[in-house]
Formats: sequence, C-alpha cells, structure tokens
Amino acid sequence: MPMPKVLVSDALSETAVNIFKERGVDVDYEPSLGKDKDKLLSVIGDYDGLAVRSATKATAPIIEAAKNLKVIGRAGIGVDNIDIKSATAAGIVVMNTPYGNAITTAEHAIAMMFALVRNIPQANQSTHAGKWEKSAFMGAEVFGKTLGVIGCGNIGSIVANRGVGLKMRVIAFDPFLTEERAVELGVEKVDIGDLLKRADIVTLHTPLTDQTRNILGRDNLAVLKKGAFVVNCARGGLVDEAALKDALDEGRIAGAALDVYETEPATKHPLFGHPKVVATPHLGASTREAQENVAIQIAEQMADYLIRGAVSNSLNSPSVTAEEAPRLKPFVSLADKLGLFAGQLTQTGVKEIEISYEGEVSELNTKPLTAAAVAGVLKPMLSEVNVVNAPVLAKERGISIVETYRDDADSYDSVIRLRIVTEQQDRTVSGTIFGALPRIVEIKGVEMEAAFAPHMLYTTNEDKPGFIGALGQTLGAAGVNIATFNLGRSAPGEGAIALVAVDDPVSDDVLEKVRALPHVTQAAALSF
Repeated sequence: MPMPKVLVSDALSETAVNIFKERGVDVDYEPSLGKDKDKLLSVIGDYDGLAVRSATKATAPIIEAAKNLKVIGRAGIGVDNIDIKSATAAGIVVMNTPYGNAITTAEHAIAMMFALVRNIPQANQSTHAGKWEKSAFMGAEVFGKTLGVIGCGNIGSIVANRGVGLKMRVIAFDPFLTEERAVELGVEKVDIGDLLKRADIVTLHTPLTDQTRNILGRDNLAVLKKGAFVVNCARGGLVDEAALKDALDEGRIAGAALDVYETEPATKHPLFGHPKVVATPHLGASTREAQENVAIQIAEQMADYLIRGAVSNSLNSPSVTAEEAPRLKPFVSLADKLGLFAGQLTQTGVKEIEISYEGEVSELNTKPLTAAAVAGVLKPMLSEVNVVNAPVLAKERGISIVETYRDDADSYDSVIRLRIVTEQQDRTVSGTIFGALPRIVEIKGVEMEAAFAPHMLYTTNEDKPGFIGALGQTLGAAGVNIATFNLGRSAPGEGAIALVAVDDPVSDDVLEKVRALPHVTQAAALSF
C-alpha cells in the first residue's frame, strides 16, 4: 500500500516535517507554494493531505482540483482561508489546532490591554526620542475595572481567568457559556447590551461568522460605556473599523488595541498613526512556543488520520482518537453496509433514519458510525455523499437522525439496528460483527444470518413450496453463479426473505425474470 502523501505549503517547523516522516507519511515541504495559487492548483491533485497556516488559500477551485485529498490541516485556530463548505462536500476532513496557541494569544490580549491603558507604546517612542514627558502619558489601573469578554471559549476563558487574577470584575457574553462554567471561571454571564454598558475594557475572542461580523458595529459602539477601551486580538471584521475611528475621533472611546484587521496584510490603514490606537501585525500566536506547538500538533493529527483513521479537532467530522480507531473500524464498515442495504431498497423520500446501538457497541464513540450509516442510506440517491458531508446533506433534506442506546443485545455482544422511515413504509435491518467482519442478522423483523458480498440479490416472497428451486433455476439459466444462499421467514407460509450472494452484478433482464416468478413481492440487485 503506497504511503500517504502530504504537501506542506506554508512555513512549518522542521520538527513537524520530521513527525510526518517518522509516522510513515511522504511529505513535500514547499513553504512558499501557498502564495502561488496557480502552482498549487496544478499540483494539489497528487496529495492526500495539505498542511497550511494562513498564507495558503484552500478555495473551492483548489479543493475541486484535489481529487485525492483527504485532509486539510491548519496549524492554528482560524480557518478563514479554508472553504470548509467545499471541503465537506468533497469529503475532506478539515482540522485545526485550537489549543496550541491559546495561551500565547490570550497573553497577547492582556499585554495589549496594559499597553493601551498605560500608553506604553507612545511613552516608549517619546523616551527613545530623548524626551521626558511623564505628565503626557497619564494612564489608568486595571485593578477593580470591569473587563467585558465577548466570546468565552478556549482563548476567552484564559483571558477571563487572567482578568480575575488581576482583581478585575469580569463579565462575559457568550451564547454557549453555561451558568456552571461561568461560576467555575469566576465571571458573570451577561447579554451583549449589558456588557457594552458596563465594561471599562472590552476584549473580543469569537470566531468570525455571519453572526459575529461587526459585532462591534456602529450601533453597538454607540452603546459602549463612554471612555471604554477596545481590544481585538481575535479576528478582523469583528469591529467596524470606520465606525471605530469615528468613535475614537469623537472621544466616545478612550482607545483601541488591534492585532487583527479586516484586510491583511494591513500595510495601510485609517487607524495607523492614530494617537489612541495601539497596533501590532497579527502577533497573537507569534511566539516560538506557540508556533512549534501548533506545527507539531497538526503534523501528529494529520498523520494519525492518514495512517490510523483517527480524527482530532475536526471542524466538519466526528472526532475519533487513535486508540478508538482500530476498534471502531469494523463497526464503521457495518454501519456503512447496513445503510447501503437500506438505501438501495428505499424508493420514496426518507423522513427519518434511526440508528440503535445495542450491547458493547453502545459504549463506543458512535458519532462516526452514525455518519457512516447515514452516508450509506443516501449514497444510492446522492452520488457525492460521504461520511463527512452526510449529516449536512440529511439536514438540508429535512431528514431526522435519531440515535438510541441499549446496554444489552439479544443473542449477540453488539448489534447495530437501522430503521428507515419513508413516506410510505418503515424498513429495518440489523447487523453485528463476526470475526471482525460485518454480517446481517435481521431484515424487517425476520432473523437471518448473512455475510455481505460485493454483489447480492434480495427478494421477498410468500413462503410457498417450490420458490427456492424456481429462483435457483432462473439464476442458473441466466448464467448467474450463486456463492451463498441465505433464507429467513417470519412464520411458515407467511413472508420470507432470500439474500443471495452472486459472483457478478445481476442485470436488469435477470431481475425482471426474478420479479416475474410466482409469489415474489420484491426483488432488487444490491452492491456493496
């Protein structure tokens, strides 16, 4: 089996490159390639993985050309430079390293706060010029002041913790912050309006989304407490820069510290040179420790995914640890095949997919199994579906996904039971693992045991004498060789099921002959 191949198109540490090699990944280190979109477009089809920082733009055309790409890894937090929607549609896992530079970025925000309220950059420049202007740079203490944290996730919570340590009153706005977590951090959870009215210093720590863009826009800046300071070390675009300049010029805001800008690199900016603005060139993650950490982490994550199937810090796929991956692998295969089985027999619109995990499998990380099952159901209808985009495609089509769990399983150590609810019917199929191989153990409530084969014929019929012989004779006359013949029935004389493994695909002509047999109620050719 060939080694997976990764392209590193931005500058990463030599340690990261060595990690790829040590883990059995072939790596091409081209740190300036990401800036040449045409060259990247021409070579990306050769790679299984793409490791980037911020210079490489993994746009929709790049992703469309990346026919073999399985994973994009961002050494850092922000993924503004990656078209996640296109990657998801293509089945490409997108990873980042949300923890590698969290402390560094939080520390920079705190440093910027101090620089802002104590006029440190201005005083430094004046002192170097030989001036001694003590009275010109009168500052303010942060002790006892109210720090308003917008976004109290990974980085924001560290900033909040540092603020508490500085004996500040810390208030936080974050829709996902629970009361319990707020108490744990020692902060007060508030709404955005309350935060703006009360905070002496506002610091931003949210990703840039449609909901957070210009969260400090003209209206919110007008609500901000007069004389407050603004710190943004998160993402450009969170602050309306023109409105911020107006607020500074009018004296409604005492000052602003900016590390990020709406357009970067920002070599020219209306706020550059403003006496009330402290500016740095996106240094939030720029420490030796942070750069080494995120490079090592993304190399380890990408290598684990390509070699072992482990998924860490993915923005569009369920996480799977390196320890979980080997144990989950046969169950992922089972879930996929059960989904394919049901999907190939479903003729009308799917309303609900219910996956029940029974026995030992219920104790595993079932999110990847659910994604595989949903992908299997949708594949016969949507050729571009995969385990990464399946949950999204199901949601877009109004398909409800339900997961249930039972500690025990009848007759088996583990059972995955799949139920499809359509506009006209319910269909169930169940399976388990025998000797690391997936097998069917029930169809529509009928117990039977059958291994999956690449090509199979499925029939339902009335349980009448002579049917099995007639089916075998029909297949034999058509030159279809039977590998295995699996049977089940609900009760004598009632509904029966045949699942026949054959050497080659069953043609439409043969399928019509099978459907024409007496007592047949359904016949379908299946592929796995």
